[in-house]
Amino acid sequence: MSLDLYYVLPSPPCRAVMLLAKTLGLELNLKKTDLLAKEQLKPEFLKINPQHTVPTLVDDGFILWESHAILGYLVNQYGKDDSLYPKEPKKRAVIDQRLHFDTGVLFPRLAAFCTFVKEGKTPDADAAAKVEETFEFLNKFLEGRDWLAGSKITIADFAVVVNVSIMEV
Repeated sequence: MSLDLYYVLPSPPCRAVMLLAKTLGLELNLKKTDLLAKEQLKPEFLKINPQHTVPTLVDDGFILWESHAILGYLVNQYGKDDSLYPKEPKKRAVIDQRLHFDTGVLFPRLAAFCTFVKEGKTPDADAAAKVEETFEFLNKFLEGRDWLAGSKITIADFAVVVNVSIMEV
């Protein structure tokens, strides 16, 4: 088995894949991709991933990109059981909802907020309010449960924790 992961270390989606792989006991062949040097636009990378994004996983010739897809694949392919991404439709639907929340709400709002900070500017009130609202949503998800989608850790927790970890709460 050869698992190549094209990644950028500060990237939360890349870190989610790396964290899950470690949890599953998988050894990744890490291929650091320098986005500033535009390595993702080189022909050899574009042959692997025409969208030129990271993370990108190559598993013995099978190529997949988009962190949530990779998380699901790794559990389905290499997990000892399905506890991290249950096959039962209702449990999986809640996990999928949390993953969509991560992509559609959490990540964009945190990225917008962090852009202000990265540029040395004070975030505007709207960006700060959206981050606060996002954390309120997360608190609601956690009411009455230990993890985002139930009583056990799932791939949704891996996806969300790496985004939340970039913020000082």
